[in-house]
Amino acid sequence: MRGSEFAELRAFAAVVDRSSFARAADHLGLSRSALSQIIRQLEERLGVRLLNRTTRSVSPTEAGRRLHTRIAPMLRDMDEAVAEAMGSNARAAGTLRINTFSKAAETLIAPRLGRFGRAHPHVVLDIVISDELSDIAAEGFDAGIRVGRRLEKDVVAVRLTPDVELMAVATPDYFARCGEPATPADLARHACLNFRFPGSDRIAGWEFTKDGRQVDVYGEGPVIANRQNLLSAAALSGLGILYAYDDDAVVAALQDGRLKRVLADWSPTVPGLYLYYASRRHMRPALRAFIDCLLDRDLEADQAGAVDVLAT
Repeated sequence: MRGSEFAELRAFAAVVDRSSFARAADHLGLSRSALSQIIRQLEERLGVRLLNRTTRSVSPTEAGRRLHTRIAPMLRDMDEAVAEAMGSNARAAGTLRINTFSKAAETLIAPRLGRFGRAHPHVVLDIVISDELSDIAAEGFDAGIRVGRRLEKDVVAVRLTPDVELMAVATPDYFARCGEPATPADLARHACLNFRFPGSDRIAGWEFTKDGRQVDVYGEGPVIANRQNLLSAAALSGLGILYAYDDDAVVAALQDGRLKRVLADWSPTVPGLYLYYASRRHMRPALRAFIDCLLDRDLEADQAGAVDVLAT
């Protein structure tokens, strides 16, 4: 491949990654007209249109999408190889694609976006929010953020939050009407508000443990949802018992008495949130900087040590 052909492909990937000629041109240090000419040359050389252009947006055609899917991982691998060769002198730069779910985006990423952007102006964060567990390598992501217990075994995982307790809760009025369960078996006589895993027909079971004994409960109730906030609202409405995981609304309602907790001696502690990435990949400087920001390590210059890695 000639140097000009490589430059065309890199320019094309920059436009698709940023969905903008203007942002891609700034990233590449080119004028918009020069970048447009490069893309035209690429399309003429390949004999196919790669981008749909309007006055407000740019998006890949089907041919462009297929080309980008193939070349984007290779371009990232080349950037990683250069960064690895440069070692600690490498600058955090390029597009960093992160797959996460809504709660992590709201509580971990959003409050730190400004600080990260100011510290690393050459990094473009491409954040995709999805509640489904993604194959980050196959889908072209640099990293993902999920609950620790849902991670696969062939990834490197970095702890972001402490472990949390599961909590069985309902309103005092519900317990006054229906009684309080003393053991997990008693839940068979109660209305259970159930969580469905996103992108799946599978409903999460309720796992309880005590004195080395584990009990899994699959109760029935009036509401099933794949969003925790809907289930929290149902519990606060007195519709049944919710088995909550790391829910700020539930914690606040417990503190002010709107909800009451039961089966605390049966409720286990489960892993918190982890950032995960493919174990075969060298960690890019941009990803390391992002992890440091999520862990607030960038606030203290003397905290640049190794990440806490989960054994998977």
